[in-house]
Amino acid sequence: MDYKKYIRIQEDFPKKGISFKDISPLLADGEAFPSAIADLKKAVEGFNADVVIGPEARGFVVGAPLALALGKGFVMARKKGKLPGETVSRSYGLEYGSDTIEIPTFALKKGTRVLLADDLLATGGTLAAIETMLNEQGCPVVGIATLIELTDLKGSALLKAPLFSLIKYPH
Repeated sequence: MDYKKYIRIQEDFPKKGISFKDISPLLADGEAFPSAIADLKKAVEGFNADVVIGPEARGFVVGAPLALALGKGFVMARKKGKLPGETVSRSYGLEYGSDTIEIPTFALKKGTRVLLADDLLATGGTLAAIETMLNEQGCPVVGIATLIELTDLKGSALLKAPLFSLIKYPH
């Protein structure tokens, strides 16, 4: 399926110079969305992950149905202070500042094989921070799946695990 026809390009959003790739039309389509999840599943099932982890918020939209399709559990990676209970956190740099991402410790049993899932890979900061944090906790990241990769931003260079992106744009 040509998934690009379901991606709306919004120029100068959220600020001038950004070409925003909106997945909303893909998510809204009753054939395209299930097909995209099925194609992601086919691409990553060989990674033999034990669990899928996705960063908020659009990583939930991709990761949860992918986990369901794979017959695996799903864990939310959230911004600092959004998860109850004990968490492990990692701070990382952004274009203008920094952020911190957290994962609940109950999901971090040593040796758990993790598949990361997100809507889009751009500069790679968030996924790289999660990957590093998980590896430090003894939970190997065996693969990363995204709907979209912005190849010119070279975010994949920050990642160690194999990456599969359903759609690629230069920027």
